[in-house]
Amino acid sequence: QVQLVESGGGLVQAGGSLSLSCAASGRTFTSYRMGWFRQAPGKEREFVASITWTGDITSYADSVKGRFTISRGSAKNTVYLQMNSLKPEGTAVYYCALDSRRLKYDYWGQGTQVTVSS
Repeated sequence: QVQLVESGGGLVQAGGSLSLSCAASGRTFTSYRMGWFRQAPGKEREFVASITWTGDITSYADSVKGRFTISRGSAKNTVYLQMNSLKPEGTAVYYCALDSRRLKYDYWGQGTQVTVSS
């Protein structure tokens, strides 16, 4: 089993920055990648960014390219999402997820709220 705990959400003005963290614990040693997703009110959950467990491959949604950066911590079981130039449409609950078997994201955190005011 794997446990994921997000932190770092909050309220920020448009154009501002926030950094999210996700700490993974449990049986993580065989994991393939970690990712961030978000779900805005009334909308489906969408992909934001991902990074392989080794940290050598990253992927971003077009809507956040150039503004968000995903990275791995030195402890490797922590993933960060640096969000710059935030827009009001970025208001959502942000979820951390882990793909343990290179099939799908099978573990999810509880989510952290990010609110961007205009």
